[in-house]
Amino acid sequence: MHVPDGFIDAPVSVAAGLAAAGAVAVSLRGARRELDERAAPLAGLVAAFIFAVQMLNFPVAAGTSGHLLGGALAAILVGPCTGVLCVSVVLLMQGVLFADGGLTALGVNVMNMAVVTVVVAYAVFRGLLKLLPDTRRTVTVAAFAGALLSVPGAAVMFTLLYALGGTTDVPLGKVFTAMVGVHVLIGIGEAVITAATVGAVLAVRPDLVHGARGLAAPLKLRVGGELVDAPAAAAPAAAAARSTKPVWITGLVAALVLAGFVSFYASASPDGLEKVAADKGIDRNVKEHAAAGSPLAGYSVKDVGDARLSGGLAGVIGVGTTVAVGTGIFWTVRRRRAQDLTAASTASTAL
Repeated sequence: MHVPDGFIDAPVSVAAGLAAAGAVAVSLRGARRELDERAAPLAGLVAAFIFAVQMLNFPVAAGTSGHLLGGALAAILVGPCTGVLCVSVVLLMQGVLFADGGLTALGVNVMNMAVVTVVVAYAVFRGLLKLLPDTRRTVTVAAFAGALLSVPGAAVMFTLLYALGGTTDVPLGKVFTAMVGVHVLIGIGEAVITAATVGAVLAVRPDLVHGARGLAAPLKLRVGGELVDAPAAAAPAAAAARSTKPVWITGLVAALVLAGFVSFYASASPDGLEKVAADKGIDRNVKEHAAAGSPLAGYSVKDVGDARLSGGLAGVIGVGTTVAVGTGIFWTVRRRRAQDLTAASTASTAL
């Protein structure tokens, strides 16, 4: 659902950019609370994993494909504020390096793919957790439902922005029906990927799933060679002390394999927005991307003749760049959290 330059006029694009900047600013502040010693090392990895999986377009109808948006997955794994930042980092990397998603439309894409997906998915997720039994299965089911609804939610946001600033004269009802219809189907794929990933992390490290930290299942500690339930007071501290390195390495390897190898077998059909735009004429005023001459434009490495190698190298570069930029941002936010806590502790002691 990467909106290119030219779909939405300049005034609405600017307004969306300002709204997106405000949402990112709020998320930066909120992420200070979410990026503790467990989440901080993983947030950059989550961004890189989303980048990798977004390269894996899957067929949803004749001549149409879809791909992960990632807002639901990021929000559930590392928190909603951090989730907005994760997807925003991915969109920035895609727009600047790979000419995917217009640069003047970056604010539109952040609102559609980062803000709306996170807000819708996490609201549904938390609502279901309050209604259903407190189990790991409930977390997975709630993740599925939140992800499923987040994608048509993003389609509704695009339709609203198109109604305000669309550059072509296409009846709004046709745009709404086509966008929501195809993105309901894409939402099913989003839900399956999100639930499977959340379930996999829950199976090995439930303490690393932000949305599952209230689970009643006790943490196990190894004492004298035997596993015993950790004391209630000791469980949070013990969970925080467990290394995230194995999960981080496994996740990074998975992202590199998906982007560097599996992506070659992704569907070549246009995604939901591209298909609707072509069918309804929304793309009549599309503009060439400002980074169209980038060495990585189109997810291929310039001057590398072999398509498999070119796409694989581009995917690996994208994963590496995203994890590096994301980790740098999230560790900076984490450092600010530590400084805030130190300042608060010093002030309390002084009183």
